[in-house]
Amino acid sequence: MTTPVIDLDLLFRLRVVVARFGEMDSAKWWNTKGQLGRYGAAALRRGLPRTHWFAQARSVFAVAAHRCDEVFNPPGCVTLWRLPEAIEEDFEARWEHWLDNARDWSAFFGRIEQTDETDLARLLHGLRLVDDKDLDTLTRLRRSAEGRTVALPGVFSGTNEDVRLLALGFARGEPGALTVPYTRRAEA
Repeated sequence: MTTPVIDLDLLFRLRVVVARFGEMDSAKWWNTKGQLGRYGAAALRRGLPRTHWFAQARSVFAVAAHRCDEVFNPPGCVTLWRLPEAIEEDFEARWEHWLDNARDWSAFFGRIEQTDETDLARLLHGLRLVDDKDLDTLTRLRRSAEGRTVALPGVFSGTNEDVRLLALGFARGEPGALTVPYTRRAEA
């Protein structure tokens, strides 16, 4: 059996968008305020002129992952912030490439800094990170009875579609009310 390969650049973009959207000056899901926005860039650009966007992202990723773990972290599940170990290792290994090519990311981070979009699904679609099929799937996703989670159908197969839906599932949350999308791990 071959292991599916996730586009790590796509995963990074999805994480950045969800991380920015969840900040206190937007959806109010985790305790960072504008760190991936203009203020965060202004604060870090001086000390890290080439790589400040990635320092901003890493920081908000850590806060978002921690907050999502507080809300929902059962064994045998995958979230946007807690993927299988092999994928997380590949993601970590890709940081050097991104840092070496930081200028290639300026337009993307510029759009994220400037966004005032209040609909996560529309934002992800506008950035071409999700497609119409993903949006159709979103219409069928429901929050749990307590409103804290969104179960994705099936099991995690390690595809781009899986990570797009893990990101898009956050659109089922509301301002100030984090909803964590998850899927079950495939048993090896």
